[in-house]
Amino acid sequence: MEELVIRDADVVDGSGGPSYRADVVIDNGRIVSIVQEAAAAGCQRPKAVRELDAEGLVLSPGFIDMHAHSDLALLRDPDHSAKAAQGVTLEVLGQDGLSYAPVDDRTLAEVRRAITGWNGHGDDLDFDWRSVGEYLDRLDFGFGGRGIAVNAAYLIPQGTVRALAVGWEDREATPQELDRMRQLVAEGMQQGAVGMSSGLTYTPGMYAKDAELTELCRVVASYGGYYCPHHRSYGAGAVQAYEEMVALTREAGCSLHLAHATMNFGVNKGRASELLALLDDALAAGADLSLDAYPYTPGSTTLVALLPSWASEGGPEEILGRLADEESAERIRHDLEVVGADGCHGVPVEWDTIEISGVTDPGLADFVGRTVRESAGLRGEAPWVTARRLLLEDRLGTTILQHVGHEENVRAIMRHRVHTGGSDGILQGAKPHPRAYGTFPRYLGRYVRELGVLSLEECVARLTARPAARLRLPDRGLVREGYRADLVLFDPATVAAGSTFENPRVLPTGIPYVLVDGRFVIEDGRRTDVLAGRAVRRTP
Repeated sequence: MEELVIRDADVVDGSGGPSYRADVVIDNGRIVSIVQEAAAAGCQRPKAVRELDAEGLVLSPGFIDMHAHSDLALLRDPDHSAKAAQGVTLEVLGQDGLSYAPVDDRTLAEVRRAITGWNGHGDDLDFDWRSVGEYLDRLDFGFGGRGIAVNAAYLIPQGTVRALAVGWEDREATPQELDRMRQLVAEGMQQGAVGMSSGLTYTPGMYAKDAELTELCRVVASYGGYYCPHHRSYGAGAVQAYEEMVALTREAGCSLHLAHATMNFGVNKGRASELLALLDDALAAGADLSLDAYPYTPGSTTLVALLPSWASEGGPEEILGRLADEESAERIRHDLEVVGADGCHGVPVEWDTIEISGVTDPGLADFVGRTVRESAGLRGEAPWVTARRLLLEDRLGTTILQHVGHEENVRAIMRHRVHTGGSDGILQGAKPHPRAYGTFPRYLGRYVRELGVLSLEECVARLTARPAARLRLPDRGLVREGYRADLVLFDPATVAAGSTFENPRVLPTGIPYVLVDGRFVIEDGRRTDVLAGRAVRRTP
């Protein structure tokens, strides 16, 4: 007898088609049969060891977070309810060009320092991997071999690859270094990565010219992967930065997935239509492209990311040295406040839009929850003095929210046919962005039920089947016989994000059941002790 039958569910299967009522039978981690309108038909209903009454609940594929920063959280926290409770059954890691494989000892130490604000120091972990394959193996055998909370796929981080082959200097790679980077990307793809990411406003990835990126994308394309750039600007020149990525990948013959696609800052208010027209033209010309977005207006990153690229050359210790030097610090201030630093997307920084969301030094906790301008006012000093103090005393570990987005842009991009969902969720800090805990229920609650921006069927497709298609996963993303039983049951009348900017670590409501590989990771609204997640490797 099969293990589980979910009875009388309203199935929204991920295809975008109409929902239907059915009994869904699960055994050995897969969907083995779907009996539509079972009760009304009066037929012999399927039986199983366990029966779950899903009356009033929607059954859909598990949600795929196309842009996650859980690279260490999945190894640190077996509970991981931040994602599991949202119905997320697969996260895509290695984002924004910086992560922890491939590395050597030197590069690992540098990367750990550089993205402390994203993932913490990692002092509680044993970094016993160096290659992409070893990192994926570590995910498979997390927590004493039991596994991890949800599944995870990995993008090769181009900035880390450049740090390993070239260093943190602002210069072109030599032919030998470019060959080394090609080799590293090829090895990562062979070991199971699904593509490559870049962070082109973060060092050292931002030092790569288009020709270098094109060569690496050719390697990614040869393995059927995709390129996921955080491109060179989401502010001044944003449309041109998008155009650059489209042209680059078309030349390389590589699929393109635009990371946290948005149009931010005052210069881009109401300009989403320009981006969408660019995408439509590229699609009409044969481009293979998609994007992910989060359903919020503020962004989130580290405070050090705002600095001009010249100030970040050489890595974390060089940055701290420049910040400590009065002449260099004044030059940084001028670029930030007057010129518009490339790290701040070419727009002069507005300190009243920069909210401190987390610090690594507990002695700086009073800064959290206030903008830089507010904190500066309380101390009777200029905003740059406060920002500089934080950067130095927190050793570059400070995270921020940037209140620079526009709701009309968010909704317009959300409606585009190549849109998928990604949280860009940073789990560090006392007050992280609520998207880390609320992205997927917010889509379903606010943008489907309350605002009607998307239909339920269309929204579910964007969170499930379309991401699975981008990842080239042949047996995930749909409620289909033979597919893996990564599933979520939610109440369409009550599903909502619990997280807010004031209380960001609150779990969602209206999602009572989540299954990974046919096993309940959320049951009756509570996290179980099941660790059914594994590394999801590229399908050849």
